[in-house]
Amino acid sequence: MMRPSLILSLLLISVGVSAADLSGSLRLFANGKPLRATEAGEAIIYFRPKSPVLAPPVTVPAVMSTRRKQFVPRVLAITAGSSVRFPNEDPILHNAFSTSPENAFDTGQYGRGDGRVQVFGKPGLVRVYCNVHHSMFGFVLVLDTPFHTRADAAGRFRLEGLPEGEGELVVFHDRGAPLRQQMTVGQGSTIELKLDLNKRRVPAHSNKFGKPYARTPNAHY
Repeated sequence: MMRPSLILSLLLISVGVSAADLSGSLRLFANGKPLRATEAGEAIIYFRPKSPVLAPPVTVPAVMSTRRKQFVPRVLAITAGSSVRFPNEDPILHNAFSTSPENAFDTGQYGRGDGRVQVFGKPGLVRVYCNVHHSMFGFVLVLDTPFHTRADAAGRFRLEGLPEGEGELVVFHDRGAPLRQQMTVGQGSTIELKLDLNKRRVPAHSNKFGKPYARTPNAHY
């Protein structure tokens, strides 16, 4: 026979918090003009409940590849404590580094292959660059919430399993200031979002030594 205290504990666990879904659409603009819907595919949408929810790290590393002198995907969202692998798919040398506070790292130069795995332990935005190629840049968004997704090529998105109630919805796109909106989530919640992009495509940055990039015609170094 189960003890009353144990029965009460099981009842409390089973009650839990009601889950809800949030769906919506994201439209992007630049200088007041609408952009192609596919641009929204680089946006990360996440929800922070008013009462924090545990955001466990993912056991399998996420992947940000170097491909044709680009980081792919350009924007990657993970939970704090998760790791990212930086494979090189090009036949030339690359590097991945960041001087972002709390999550600074440097892979060193490396050729084609699986690359290094880096753990990101603190929430925040990690700006990733290649010390070899100035035009390469990416972003790892380290979150303290498990509720995140990205818009599809049509600008649509869906967040599932959210706790009902108040919280903050945030849209991150590297070419605009984050869009933050307080809202109350319930069953079948929907929302339409608009974000204006006003930042340059290649962010101004120095190399990992804090100096300007050297100009060289040799793409192998």
